[in-house]
Amino acid sequence: MSIVEFIYLAVFMIGCVLVYFAYSFYQETKYLLDDGIRTKATVVDLIESYSDDDIMYKPVFEYLDHGGNLASFESSISSNPAPYSIGDSVNIIYSKDGDDHRVESFWGLYRWTIILLCIASPFLIIGCAYLLYARL
Repeated sequence: MSIVEFIYLAVFMIGCVLVYFAYSFYQETKYLLDDGIRTKATVVDLIESYSDDDIMYKPVFEYLDHGGNLASFESSISSNPAPYSIGDSVNIIYSKDGDDHRVESFWGLYRWTIILLCIASPFLIIGCAYLLYARL
């Protein structure tokens, strides 16, 4: 095996690993949708973070869990402009043990699956195309 074939095989394998992790994130989301608890949450705060000349806003959600206790969580996504205003109500889904919280939206649920598949696609296409071409 030449060094070029080894490099393209490595590129293909990196793509396969990324697809595996994308599938893992998809399975986590599927499990959360099947067994999670849906409720309404209210935006109670917008946390500001600064980077260079830009201000990013990260919402903090508060909701009543299945036991009637007041719980809150900070979104993992920040943006500018702020995605929500204080007092907005959103649908969320959380795991029964309370470890996983997500806003019920396409991006909120499938963000990592999409990102990893977008990164994996060129690796798979380039690696697989070269390996197939080299074999023909």
